[in-house]
Amino acid sequence: MAPTLYMLWPSPPARAVLMTAKSLNLDLDLKEVDTTKGENKTPEFIKINPQHTVPTLVDEDGFILWDSHAIMTYLVSKYSKDDSLYPKDLKKRALVDQRLHFDNGVAFALTLKILRPIIYHGVKKGVGQEEKDAIEEVYAFVEAFLEGRQWIAGDSVTVADYSLISTITTLNVLVKVDASKYSRVAAWLQRAETLPEYELNKKGLDLFVALLKSRLG
Repeated sequence: MAPTLYMLWPSPPARAVLMTAKSLNLDLDLKEVDTTKGENKTPEFIKINPQHTVPTLVDEDGFILWDSHAIMTYLVSKYSKDDSLYPKDLKKRALVDQRLHFDNGVAFALTLKILRPIIYHGVKKGVGQEEKDAIEEVYAFVEAFLEGRQWIAGDSVTVADYSLISTITTLNVLVKVDASKYSRVAAWLQRAETLPEYELNKKGLDLFVALLKSRLG
């Protein structure tokens, strides 16, 4: 019996978990929960996750966990044959954790702030200058993270890459990464596209683009 993941393909956090699972060669029983239709607000789902967010994991033993960052580190800690995706070394892990907190508190928080009115409340608007500046600031931070590194927290892929790949590729739909200003970010995204697990991000990203277009008319 495989762990169950309640998810929505366009969701960046769901895509991050899916990339992690693929890297672990871990089969998940995927159950789509369409938050745009309120399927996350049903009594059945709220019983599983009172915060009614996706992704939500129900492990084989019934253990329930939500928040993509928590899910990814849990899956790696339980199912990985090595610690490359989430190092056990204190300082290496701390750096990965910092990047995960950056995604949660800054990059994805901004993504949600911009997209929530469009996706969930019918607001038809483009990206304003203030929002564009905020996205550019995120790109600048990631550019700094990548100085002297191939990946977000070092020279090998970690769960922090999966989180920020899913978020930055989503923001890139709204404001393109200017390679002349953010050359390291652009190169990192190109490297990301060569990862076997990236196909899962691509599938969800394409569905996100379609959803966004449908909302903007």
